[in-house]
Amino acid sequence: MSTIQIARVEAYAFRFPMATPIKVAFGTFRDRPMALVRVIERDGSEGWGDVWCNWPAVGAEYRARLAADFGERLVGRTFHGPAQAFEQLSRELEVLVLQTGEPGPVAAMLAGLDIALWDLSARRDGMPLNRYLGGAARSHVPVYCTGINPDAPERFALARQGEGHRAFKLKIGFDMTRDLANLRHMRETLGPQAVITCDANQAWTLDEAKQFARAAEGLDLQWLEEPLRVDAPAEQWTALAQASSTPLAGGENMRDHQFDEAIALGALQVIQPDVTKWGGITGNLRVARAAVAAGKRFCPHYFSGGLALLSSLHVLAAAGGTGLLEFDAHPNLGREALVGDLLPVVDGAVPVPTGPGLGVEPDLAPLQRYRTWAS
Repeated sequence: MSTIQIARVEAYAFRFPMATPIKVAFGTFRDRPMALVRVIERDGSEGWGDVWCNWPAVGAEYRARLAADFGERLVGRTFHGPAQAFEQLSRELEVLVLQTGEPGPVAAMLAGLDIALWDLSARRDGMPLNRYLGGAARSHVPVYCTGINPDAPERFALARQGEGHRAFKLKIGFDMTRDLANLRHMRETLGPQAVITCDANQAWTLDEAKQFARAAEGLDLQWLEEPLRVDAPAEQWTALAQASSTPLAGGENMRDHQFDEAIALGALQVIQPDVTKWGGITGNLRVARAAVAAGKRFCPHYFSGGLALLSSLHVLAAAGGTGLLEFDAHPNLGREALVGDLLPVVDGAVPVPTGPGLGVEPDLAPLQRYRTWAS
């Protein structure tokens, strides 16, 4: 792997309006923010990354500023590949994280820079990122439709089924009676062949999660995501896994060694790190390969802009296994303007881009009216 000599780092924040808010157990999304980072090498090569900033609402501008500020630490330095840059900058910021008490924003900023460096490196070598990461040739990956609201979800899901989706995830954790009724309506509407999963966003106690698992036994759910707090004791996760016939899933709110502990514990059958929330390509590829090697399904979490979607896709394609790519089917200019028609959903799958790096050359011109900050 050739060295990287960084000349400049830029960051941008955007906010895109929504016609219909998206409801989750912890709140409501009223716009779609996006924070991007661009890294330029001395030879003129460049790469783009996506910084997680969904929540809280002020996250996009703040985290874009972090990416610009801490990206300056990379300027003028030489690294032997993206992984070295990620590991070195992570070490340098350990004390700052303790000082500020902000591990989340710093982790998201590091992830965005890491994605940009991998995109740069793969582009410079003229290779699709998944192949640059050592993955086998793969033409398509399966997807599942995500972010389905609790308000008449079967209607939204049925429309997406007509567009080519075959797998669906419902947001639950509101009221158990309502949650179960929604899942039954989805099963009845979509048919027995549809893949249905659900996400509680850490809403329940152990007893509540057990109650739901028992009540949902006849619905043929592929997984139950984050039914407990991510920091719940290991004994509670083990007890729930033993009581539930539905496989348990989680990972979007984990970092670093927590994935090793979760894989070793065995309660989670579906491992779901978010490439923009922690670890970037460097960290997520390691977790993905460890999960697949342990017989788990690697299904990367995603609910951001277009570059985050492409990053998740390439890690999934490189890791192999039977995992699905989370695919947000709600209108989102931050995804649509960057991805375009690159990922059409046909019979539940999307093609793996064959262009260099992430597979796109971002054009920010159509997004300028929505820009809220730039370095």
